[in-house]
Amino acid sequence: MGHGHAHGHSHGGAHAGGRHRWRLAVAFGLVAAFFGVELAVGLVSGSLALISDAGHMAADVVALGAALVATKIATRPDDSGRRTYGSYRAEVFASGFTVLIMLGVSVYVVVEAVRRIGDDAAVSSGPMLVVGVVGLGVNLVCLALLRGGAQESINVKGAYLEVMADAAGSVGVIAAGVLVALTGAARWDTIVAVAIGVFVAARAMMLGREVLAVLGQHAPDGLDLDAVVRDLEGVAGVAEVHDLHAWTLTSGMNVATAHLVTGVGADPQAVLTGAQATLREVHGIEHATLQVEVSPARECREATW
Repeated sequence: MGHGHAHGHSHGGAHAGGRHRWRLAVAFGLVAAFFGVELAVGLVSGSLALISDAGHMAADVVALGAALVATKIATRPDDSGRRTYGSYRAEVFASGFTVLIMLGVSVYVVVEAVRRIGDDAAVSSGPMLVVGVVGLGVNLVCLALLRGGAQESINVKGAYLEVMADAAGSVGVIAAGVLVALTGAARWDTIVAVAIGVFVAARAMMLGREVLAVLGQHAPDGLDLDAVVRDLEGVAGVAEVHDLHAWTLTSGMNVATAHLVTGVGADPQAVLTGAQATLREVHGIEHATLQVEVSPARECREATW
């Protein structure tokens, strides 16, 4: 039998979240600076839509801060010798934390809206419009900063979705301000607040599914396992492939393990090299642990899990 490990030698440099850390830092600064302004104006104006959006902005601050900390932890070398895959999963946990924050804000907004039913609260539309427009501008700048990284890192994507939801909240605040100013009815403020809460919850559920897929070690999104098996069996000297497992460590880091049964007279080292190249070049799997078997191993075939 032969064993081989195919992997990159500079995980820190290839780390998707780490490359976009500066974007997270700038977005964090902008959102944190605006949060205090929005909360103060919301309390003075009595606008639930503005207060709910400020609550979501606070969630942005926490989520972006967690994302920043996670990227730092993920690139930190392991001195304990026990984290054999490093600390890259910190980013996934940060994304899960973002999901919980978003859901919490959504529940608060809806509960507060229900509590206000029948309560003809006074709402000042002028401050709502001003803060809504400024908030939208801040969110659009943050979205532009985070958009590129959101395609590569689940951590940055969590922050991106959080800011996107807040941008929708700013649009809602503007709409509520216009409707209250035109009709004089404060109920529009409550209606828009509920709409913001529902939108945020929907985005949180989408991100939550991705987080659970990574933590559950599902096959990477877009990876066809049947195609992987066919390509490995197409490597010269491979007669059969079994015990194939593939999962995502963190964004941009897919790993796999497999057992390769060789044909009669095949060179195990050539089989190993060819299989590693196939996984790396065709399927984007940089780290693979492969076991080359000259003949089928009974214990592998009899495994029930």
